[in-house]
Amino acid sequence: MDSIKIKIIPQDNILSIMPLLKTLNTTTPDEVLKERILAMATENYECIGMYNEERLIGICGLWYMTRHYVGKSIEPDHVVIDSNYRNQGLGKKLFNWIYEYAKSKGCEASELNTYVQNRKSHKFYYNEGYEIYGFHFVKILRDDRQFY
Repeated sequence: MDSIKIKIIPQDNILSIMPLLKTLNTTTPDEVLKERILAMATENYECIGMYNEERLIGICGLWYMTRHYVGKSIEPDHVVIDSNYRNQGLGKKLFNWIYEYAKSKGCEASELNTYVQNRKSHKFYYNEGYEIYGFHFVKILRDDRQFY
C-alpha cells in the first residue's frame, strides 16, 4: 500500500479523530470526548494519522514524558486502525514510524497501556518487543464513580 501516509494531525484538525476513536471508546459521551481531546491537544500530546489518499484510516495518540526508571519516553495511546484496513501490516508500519519519530525527539523508550480484554493487541505488542512491567490501576474520583 504505497498510498499510505503517516503524519502528525494539526491541532486545529484534532477532532477529525473522533469517528475512529469512538470505535475504541464507546462509553464516553461525545461532548465529553470532544472536550477531553481539545484539552489533550494543549498538553504534552500529539496525535498521528494514517491516511489512504486523504481518508483517515488510523490514529495513535503520542504522550511524552521523562520517567526516572527509563528516561525520556513516548507513550502510544489509543491505537485504532479502520477495520477495513486491518491485517495488512499497517500496524507494523505505524509503529516503525512512531519509533523513528520518537528517536528523532530524543526518546529512549516507548511504553504503553492496553485494555485487558484486547488480546489481539497483546500479541501485537509482544511481537513488537514490549514486555509487561506492571499493572495500570484506575480510581475514578468523580462523584458518580463511573468510567467514561
